[in-house]
Order: sequence, then structure tokens, then C-alpha cells
Amino acid sequence: MIAGAIRDQMVKTIKYVKPAAFDSATGLTAQVYQQLQEDFIPAPLVVLHAPIPDVMAGVWSILRETLLAGDVDRSHKEAIAATVSKTNECPFCVDAHTVMLRATSDHDVADAILHGDYDGIQDPQLRAIVQWVLSNRTTETTNAVLPPFSQPEAPEMIGTAITFHYINRMVNIFLGDSLLPLPSVMKGITYRLYAATEGKRVVRGLTPGRSLKFLPQTHLPADLSWAAGNPSVAGAFAGFVRAVEAAGERILPEPVRVLVDERVQAWKGETMSMSRRWVEDAVMDIEVMHRAAARLTLLTALASYQVDSRIVEDFQSHYPDDEQLIAATAWASLRAARRVGLWLAKPFRMAV
Repeated sequence: MIAGAIRDQMVKTIKYVKPAAFDSATGLTAQVYQQLQEDFIPAPLVVLHAPIPDVMAGVWSILRETLLAGDVDRSHKEAIAATVSKTNECPFCVDAHTVMLRATSDHDVADAILHGDYDGIQDPQLRAIVQWVLSNRTTETTNAVLPPFSQPEAPEMIGTAITFHYINRMVNIFLGDSLLPLPSVMKGITYRLYAATEGKRVVRGLTPGRSLKFLPQTHLPADLSWAAGNPSVAGAFAGFVRAVEAAGERILPEPVRVLVDERVQAWKGETMSMSRRWVEDAVMDIEVMHRAAARLTLLTALASYQVDSRIVEDFQSHYPDDEQLIAATAWASLRAARRVGLWLAKPFRMAV
């Protein structure tokens, strides 16, 4: 009963778009919903993508085949998800994945990440994993830590990190600051109950590859070559990239895509100014009719926590459909996540 109520509340937290309801969905949307419920939970971070079913299928696939399935210890991947979320200022995802860490019985790691007390992590392997994430936040890091995992483990570990660099950006826009809209005193108790009940179910191991049936078979882009050694992870990312690229090209004008590409490629992981002067300077040479799309996509890629209702509503005044909003933000989020992947996965990239 508790788990069901929590699931219902989480889905209600989605803003700006109205995904198809679980009991009325059809086609690919219904198929993804069914597997999502069987293997995990109706996570709003996946469901919010439902206005574009093939993009939602791709999000589910990269999440499932990296974090939820495979051979790598789930607590190691949850530590990556929680730490990436902390660095991206995504409180919703920090809540969600510290709860999952508690479900794996790693309570001290969950508390350490939640409070930023990384040196307090007692397990040396988990501490090394967290330090690897933190030390590779930018291209300018002088004390980068080598990956504390093997080549065969790299697709799941790096894939989890890049998945959450994507997901954090979408969650910052479309979901609230908290996994559940509860008072602080109730939140802690509810999360502990969830970790001890439903959380135990959703940290079980899953058979790899089941989500690939929802995606087209396509070539893995060269910048994602770190995934090539794991067919399930490689297939998930290849299909997801294809769906997102197609959606972005359908919706976003070429000048906007070129601008965002240039800015993301020049970005070195630094925190962007809260003044947003950099955004206005960047869009000055874009036609007025395209500036709303340029502002939204630049902020999504480089400072998603700064996207507010004014930015979204300005975009929606030109692009009113839910599909258009998801396409624009998904395209920009994936651009940034792939940029981070270039330095995060450098030791494991190979020719494909």
C-alpha cells in the first residue's frame, strides 16, 4: 500500500507536459510502461518523455541496461547515480538514489553523498568510485582520478554516469526538488520505509537486453565507443541517440542547433553564471523568433537548474505541443551528457 501510494505521488510531480495515463496508453508507450512497472517502478523521470514514445523507450533502455541490469554491483552504480546528481544540483535524483543506496544496505554511503561528506565513506571501493566522479567534473581538473573499475565493467559504470548527466537535466526542468512533496519530518520516515519495502524489490538484478526490442538497431557513435564491449549498453545508447537526434532535428531550427553545438563543445564543465547574461549574449545573433528555443536549449544543456516557468512558457508560446518541449530539452540534455562523456570515458574509448 505504501509503495503504491508513493508511485502515484511521484508520477503526479511531472510539470509542463501531460504523459499518457498508464491505463489508457497504447502502442509503444503501453509496452514501455508495462516493462517499466515489471522491472522497476513507474518512474516519472522516464514517464515524462511519453509525448515522444521512441525517446521514452530510449531513456528507459539506457537506464535499465546500465543501472538496473548487468554484472556490476548495484551499490557501485547507485553511488555513481547519486554523486552525478549531487554535482548537477538535481535534488530529486539525489533523493531517489540515496534511497536506493539504503535499499542496498549502504546507509553510510547514502548519508555521505546526501550531505557532501565524501571522505566519510568507509568502503574504499565506493569511496574511490565517488572520487572518480567528482574528480572528472570538468576538463580542467588537475587531480583526475583513474577509473576504479575494469574494462569489462566500464560500459555499465560510465553508462550510468552519462545516463544521469542526461536524466538530471530533464528532471531539473520537469520534476520538483523532492522525490515526494512531503514535510521534512515525514520525508525521512517515508524514504526509510520505501527503501525497506519497494526499494528492496527494485534493486534486484535484471537480465540484460530486454529493453532493446523497443529500439532500432543502429550504429554506435564514435564518442560512445566505451560501450562497445557490452552489447546491451551499446544497443541502448545507439538507439537512444538516434531517437533524440531525429526529434531534435524535427523541432529545432538549424541555427539553434548550431549555436548549442558550438557552446557545448566549448564548455569545459564550469558552472555557468546565475545572471544569465551569458545566455542573452549567446542568442543576440539568432533571429528573434528562434530566441526562445535557443534560451531553453542553452540553459538545459549548461545550467538546467536555472530553467524556470518563464523560460518554458516563452518556448511554449512558439512551440505549444508537449512533443516539441520534450524534443528540444532531450536533444540539449543529450548534447551535454555526451560532452561530459568525452572526458569521463577517455581511458576506455576505442575505435568502432
